[in-house]
Amino acid sequence: MALIVQKYGGTSVGSVERIQAVAQRVAKTAKAGHSVVVVVSAMGKTTDGLVKLAHEISSTPNRREMDMLLSTGEQVSIALMSMAIQELGQPAISMTGAQVGIVTEAEHTRARILSIETDRLERHLKDGRVVVVAGFQGITSLTDFEITTLGRGGSDTSAVALAAALRADLCEIYTDVPGILTTDPRIVPDAQLMAEITSDEMLELASLGAKVLHPRAVEIARNYGVTLVVRSSWTDEPGTKVVSPIPQPRSMNGLEISHTVDAVEFDTDQAKVAMLRVPDRPGIAARLFGEIALQNLDVDLIIQSIHEGNTNDIAFTVTQNSLNRAEAVAAAIAPALRTTADPASGEAEVMVERQMAKVSIAGAGMIGRPGVAAQMFATLADAGINIQMISTSEVKVSCAIDAEDCDQAIRTLCDAFDVICSPVKICNSGIAQGLNANQTLPANTPPVRGAALDIKQAQLAIRYVPDRPGMAAKIFRLLADHTISVDMIIQSQRCRLLHGVASRDIACTVAQIDADEAQAILQRAAMELGYGEVTVDRAIAKVSIVGTGMVRRPGIAARMFEALAKQQINIQMIATSEIKISCVVSEEDGVRALQAVHTAFGLSGRDRNDQAPIEISKTQSRVHSDSA
Repeated sequence: MALIVQKYGGTSVGSVERIQAVAQRVAKTAKAGHSVVVVVSAMGKTTDGLVKLAHEISSTPNRREMDMLLSTGEQVSIALMSMAIQELGQPAISMTGAQVGIVTEAEHTRARILSIETDRLERHLKDGRVVVVAGFQGITSLTDFEITTLGRGGSDTSAVALAAALRADLCEIYTDVPGILTTDPRIVPDAQLMAEITSDEMLELASLGAKVLHPRAVEIARNYGVTLVVRSSWTDEPGTKVVSPIPQPRSMNGLEISHTVDAVEFDTDQAKVAMLRVPDRPGIAARLFGEIALQNLDVDLIIQSIHEGNTNDIAFTVTQNSLNRAEAVAAAIAPALRTTADPASGEAEVMVERQMAKVSIAGAGMIGRPGVAAQMFATLADAGINIQMISTSEVKVSCAIDAEDCDQAIRTLCDAFDVICSPVKICNSGIAQGLNANQTLPANTPPVRGAALDIKQAQLAIRYVPDRPGMAAKIFRLLADHTISVDMIIQSQRCRLLHGVASRDIACTVAQIDADEAQAILQRAAMELGYGEVTVDRAIAKVSIVGTGMVRRPGIAARMFEALAKQQINIQMIATSEIKISCVVSEEDGVRALQAVHTAFGLSGRDRNDQAPIEISKTQSRVHSDSA
């Protein structure tokens, strides 16, 4: 029979009645012949109450003592749960994180798991006991015994890490929602439940605000090939299965402190089309990429930089044999894109680069680790390689460079990130979507799994950055040194002379809570690094679509842009990866933007068109107590 890890969040064990209901579910699973490990969170709002008590005592509580305090919440839950299971005639034993052997780094309130010593746990399982484990906590070493907590998402992380260490057949995450939905049902009431989703898609959605699964938990599942199922603890519905690729052999030592980068990928069949000075108004991107889609041209990277005056720049890459047709489309519509606000600016200018390559670093270990993109940029700069386009996602950073620099870029990136396997060529292999080389996507894979809205970001614009290798590296290293994570990164295509120096603008998005600090850090360095002013726009929203089925499906971006244009929503920035398209819009347009793209891709189930009956995640649920 199977070894199953089940995790129950705070609302699932929020009362005696709920604990007894969960105990019945656990006992039923055990009596069916399965070995069961149960991971539980603190009851209901217990953790919030403990935090409140601490702040009544001290305005800045000691982090070690906070761990001592907060770890007690789960200890209450495991003792009561073990008692409830025993009352049903099923042997059970409760264990703290220390007792189960969860060893972490010495970072109080935000530790990452280093290893799990499973011998004691496995002995109890062999004796037929259900083992009830306190989530969210561990110890610094088996000799030190300093209690640590894992921070947000800690119980999810504990459960998936245990499943990985035990090589469990299944890890079930029980929560207060039926599974993963196509978007936030509070904004789009007809959001649909998904039957299945890939771990890469789930990572993107979790990074965009989904609370039903924490990115750290998905990262471990992806790295170690753990099969996850997200289910409701209130019903017997099957929930949503999160499928991970077959992993490369990986040591359990340094479980959460593994390589940040698993692979260096490249594609030498790239060419760029850039349109400069296109009008900054709704519908421009929709018109351009609608025409591209009519020609059945597959677009890879798309970026739209921050506006300057009344105009924007849009650039995209296609395969080299598609370049002539893509250039013809851009040239044909350029005369119609004269800015009405400033007719003297002339029509949009079309530029092409015929010999380009895309190099990427990929790995779930990038999540929540500032500085990975900066390290990539610095590595390329040290090799004298100039970056022409940048595109980022939660698990990948891609740079467009001159084709002649590709081999050198691959060598230096493999050395910098200690990637010892062969670099992966991105073409039709599906590698970029988290598949193995011998796997392909099913024919009925929907192009878009779900849509997401993030209203917790701010936009930074760094003006007149000298156009030379190493500038992006220096800028983002400054932010990383202050532990500020960056999401979207856009480098403008327009090159301008300032005091005889060629320069470009760079824009990025950061968490709103980091915006003021980030602006101050960058502005202090402006004189030394030679760029201009740094501005902040907090009134933005980011709407995104995610799906592995986008690959080799022309017209997906065009459909998204058209949906926004129909609502007269202006796009301020665009960035893409292989499985995600994100648009920055004004904050006041955010909700309408999410609703528009959700409808455009038939995610509500009423009009699925070419979508398979697969659904998705509670992508933006910003209040979700069971994810602790």
